[in-house]
Amino acid sequence: MHHGFYDPNSTVSLSDHRAAQVRMIEEALKFASVPEDPMKKPKSIVDVGCGIGGSSQYLARKYGTECTGITLSPVQAERARALAAAQGLENKVSFEVADALNQPFPDGKFDLVWSMESGEHMPEKAKFVNELARVAAPGARIIIVTWCHRNLSSSEQSLNPDEKKLLDKICDAYYLPTWCSTDDYVKLLQSLSLQDIKAADWSEYVAPFWPAVIRSALTWKGITSLILSGWKTIKGAMVMPLMMKGYKKGLIKFAIITCRKPE
Repeated sequence: MHHGFYDPNSTVSLSDHRAAQVRMIEEALKFASVPEDPMKKPKSIVDVGCGIGGSSQYLARKYGTECTGITLSPVQAERARALAAAQGLENKVSFEVADALNQPFPDGKFDLVWSMESGEHMPEKAKFVNELARVAAPGARIIIVTWCHRNLSSSEQSLNPDEKKLLDKICDAYYLPTWCSTDDYVKLLQSLSLQDIKAADWSEYVAPFWPAVIRSALTWKGITSLILSGWKTIKGAMVMPLMMKGYKKGLIKFAIITCRKPE
């Protein structure tokens, strides 16, 4: 359900989108320096905005540890449970219907706090980041992979009108709140005194994703599925070329931001 990481130097074909999605998870873990050592690996993980649980299943299997996913959607949670059971992971992963801005967990519960393409859905970015930090255990890593708009220059107060218009159309179709920049996320993490903060623009590595999605939608199976899914899904599909336009203009950025909670 999330973007793939397409590395032109890899031996894996750029048309292997499932492999690219797996690579996205691995590259994010590598970027955040999540330990591979069995003695230091995360023992408890939360997947914030888990969707149908793909990342949760992968992380639980990779580290042999428990992972809890949260989503606002009961339908997604039910589907995630079914998929986990089919993989024999029902004792390793669990899914709850919960609000990422008001998580039902005690302070410092998780060794790894993971958010894959859910930050763009959060209406209050400061509250979102604060909750990620709150549920992180001392020394835990936090990984945020999300859509952002470009960073503003020192002379800019906001995006220009054409850029705002383009993002407004995308937000309307995907029911998204106002976006922020990667710099905005970094400042929020700095305000919470988190450590080892670093960020990167991975837009070039996800470039093949939207064209692939559009091609799949234009197949007979894709068109039939869109029609059966209803107007909201069709509306979202019609906006996909605008996502490509945003990336090409440098307006939309696919960002990764990571940090560590102080010991």
